[in-house]
Amino acid sequence: MRINPAIAFTLILLAAMFGSGIVSSSWGYSLGRQALTGIRQPETRPASASTASRGSTQTSDFVLLKEEDILKNVKARIEGGLDTAE
Repeated sequence: MRINPAIAFTLILLAAMFGSGIVSSSWGYSLGRQALTGIRQPETRPASASTASRGSTQTSDFVLLKEEDILKNVKARIEGGLDTAE
């Protein structure tokens, strides 16, 4: 029984692709693990008891700006008339 060269070539390429996938994934895993060495998760949760006990007495510092003011500010910066944000 004779092996078809096209099938043999396809199997060789498939094996090479599989092997290179394994090598690249293990290399990426080791690089990522090395990059994260010494990094830990925070010890407290963002919604801890201290923030929950504050209740609804929090004031919001969030201020909506008018689109016209933003566009005037941007135009002034582009023209060189305004160096800092208002």
